[in-house]
Amino acid sequence: MSYIETSQVGHILEIKVNRPEKHNALSPEMYRDIAKAYGELSRNPDLRVALLYGEGAHMTSGVELDKWAPIFGNGKGFEIGEGEIDPFGLTGERHSKPVVMAVQGNCFTWGVEIMLNTEVRVAADNTRFAMLEVKRGIFPCGGATLRLPQQMGWANAQRYLLTGDAWSAQEALRLGLVQELTAPGEQVQKAREIAEKIAKAAPLGVQNIIKSTRMAWTQGEQEAAKHLFTDMLPVMQSQDAAEGVRSFMERREAVFTGR
Repeated sequence: MSYIETSQVGHILEIKVNRPEKHNALSPEMYRDIAKAYGELSRNPDLRVALLYGEGAHMTSGVELDKWAPIFGNGKGFEIGEGEIDPFGLTGERHSKPVVMAVQGNCFTWGVEIMLNTEVRVAADNTRFAMLEVKRGIFPCGGATLRLPQQMGWANAQRYLLTGDAWSAQEALRLGLVQELTAPGEQVQKAREIAEKIAKAAPLGVQNIIKSTRMAWTQGEQEAAKHLFTDMLPVMQSQDAAEGVRSFMERREAVFTGR
């Protein structure tokens, strides 16, 4: 039985973590199923954005540590199969299309780390975030040590990474880790609304925004600047760019095809 359910709604790939009786504890098999979904997102030209969320009162209370311990200790890291994309963004290529994530209740360990590798985040106002690894004798290995200091600030991140203490949805909003707060139960719909807006935007433009901003973040502004106009050229030659001009002249909403 797979606890990761996927469905296509228009141009959106919805990825639901559906193991509420275990607070969506992540197993290695669930990780691989999410990796397969991320691979499908990148390969399928009809998909433009993903919506990732968890069923039940909690996004997740963590991983099945007994199953993950041998993997964490193998010295190799996350292993993915052909056509899969690591949802933590540590192994192989990263996802090329945006992921919007909705969280609620407990969002611990892997929930935080997968969130740090998404583009837009919506949280119910009852969400509690925590990196608990130091309370389990280990340290985070899904990207929190790389990205939490970047996204939250060095000392803010160390405050929570080194203690395992939780922080609130309100604190996450203040620090920019999430972009919207909702009442509990409304977070998925708000995230879906954002995903729908992204899905209506020009796909080539959206994908190049991710490429350029990610390059600036990981390789520096100067390196990213070198690619701006070379990457812009094929976009300007696309049917979508022509549609953008037409819709502007005709004062209507553009209808993009990704070509």
